[in-house]
Amino acid sequence: MSRIGKKHIVIPGGVTIEQKDRKIIVKGSKGVLDYSLCDKINVDLEDNHIIVTRENDESKVRALHGLTRALIQNMVTGVSEGYEKVLNIIGTGYSSERIGPWLKLSVGYSHDVLLEVPKNIEVSAEAVPRGKGGKLGIQSIIRIKGFHKEDVGKFAAEVRKVRPPENYKGKGIRYENEFVRIKAGKSGSK
Repeated sequence: MSRIGKKHIVIPGGVTIEQKDRKIIVKGSKGVLDYSLCDKINVDLEDNHIIVTRENDESKVRALHGLTRALIQNMVTGVSEGYEKVLNIIGTGYSSERIGPWLKLSVGYSHDVLLEVPKNIEVSAEAVPRGKGGKLGIQSIIRIKGFHKEDVGKFAAEVRKVRPPENYKGKGIRYENEFVRIKAGKSGSK
């Protein structure tokens, strides 16, 4: 039995779940998400729990069992609490700004990079002083929020891809808790 697949999903207050044919529809305060079930995976709604079961022990069906349970759990969490990714922009003169449906990034290129913000995602850009009293300059922070986990992660990856952190000075766009190992540069001859 799949360790993830056999866990029950608790339905929090304010979330409603419908099952029509082979489709699960999850509604909450943040939005509505749906998922089409595979043929050999079944979902039962009991009291305040969702139970995901499988018909047999074939390799593919076992893999889909855990996957289906995880996706339904992500949908329930998304419509009730939502998801957030925070990106830090580190570098002298690097900045970000939200302009209408666009996110403008100034990250050391000869031009500004404009990314269109997808629907159902909230993006905010703010400037925060670094160090005590702002001695280290100003750092730009981008907050990406939404109820669909995949969309939030996908847009955060697109933003990071514009200028990934480099290993010598640490400049670039990185996730909030991402660790970047700084390499030593070339040492000159003595």
